[in-house]
Amino acid sequence: MQDINKRALGGEYEDAAAEYLISRGYTILERNYRNRFGEIDLIARKGGWLCFVEVKYRSSTHFGWSSEAVNRKKQQTIWKLAKYYIIKHPWSQECFIRFDVAAFMEDGKLSYYEGAFGGM
Repeated sequence: MQDINKRALGGEYEDAAAEYLISRGYTILERNYRNRFGEIDLIARKGGWLCFVEVKYRSSTHFGWSSEAVNRKKQQTIWKLAKYYIIKHPWSQECFIRFDVAAFMEDGKLSYYEGAFGGM
């Protein structure tokens, strides 16, 4: 039961992050994009930018800030997903690539980090 609640809550924060991006002129291309390497929460485009967005939520700072949850291992997974996506979508090879993090805290406040980490 708890896993279902976590997934539902995660979906709510992904919705909120997508709404935030749309309100700033982004187009959401994919939600919960999956392949053999894992999953990325959102893939969005604005102008010449293709953004791979990881959405994180923490109910408290006991284990650190939500943005800190995108550790090196998670970054590597996202890089692999992005490379695969770009290969499968040739048009994306003309875009600048960016890795963003949408971090929510217990009060529901969003901190959005463009270019949160490097990549490919």
